[in-house]
Order: sequence, then C-alpha cells, then structure tokens
Amino acid sequence: VRLVESGGGLVQAGGSLRLSCAASGSIVSVNAMGWYRQAPGKQRELVARITSGGSTNYADSVKGRFTISRANAGSAVYLQMNSLKAEDTAVYYCNLHYYHNSRDYWGQGTQVTISS
Repeated sequence: VRLVESGGGLVQAGGSLRLSCAASGSIVSVNAMGWYRQAPGKQRELVARITSGGSTNYADSVKGRFTISRANAGSAVYLQMNSLKAEDTAVYYCNLHYYHNSRDYWGQGTQVTISS
C-alpha cells in the first residue's frame, strides 16, 4: 500500500487549504483513513478520521473548521481546512488503518505553514 499526499503549502491566517491523499496497492475495503499532524517539538496527533462506513471524528481544535471526506471508492481522502490559524502549522500525514490486523500505513507528509 502506498499513500501519496498533496496540497500543502504556505497560507495566511484565515485562509484555506485542501489536502489530498491517494492510496494505491492492495487495499482492504474495511478501513479508516485519516490525517495526523506533527508540529516541531510535539507528538503526532490525530486531526480527522473517516471510516469506510462514512463515520468521522475530529480533534476538538479543528471542529467546525476542517472537513474530511473520501472518494474514488475509498481510495482517496481529502481534508478541507478553513479559517486556518498559526497553530495549525505542522507536517500533515495521511494514514490508512486496517481494523482486521491493526496495521497502519503512512504517507510521506506534507508541510502546512500558516503565517500570522
């Protein structure tokens, strides 16, 4: 399984970005895909996750600002980020999680930088 992210960049506070992640390879249909982020000196944290059944959950810090969605029969996941804040600055990682064996796959990460 391979995950490739795109869409990061530099944007001013209050702006928007859309991250994309495409999964390829032999993908088990029952899974969850999500976005994590890691800021300098901090642990990686969950931003948002969506299951193959469409259930979503978000970190409290992004609720109401970020929206996660899936497409392409579940092989792509997107993160629409609005009202961005300086504290959203981090490397964002795409994640694919398999429930049947608890295995995780990760993308290479994409940098998101918010200027205040």
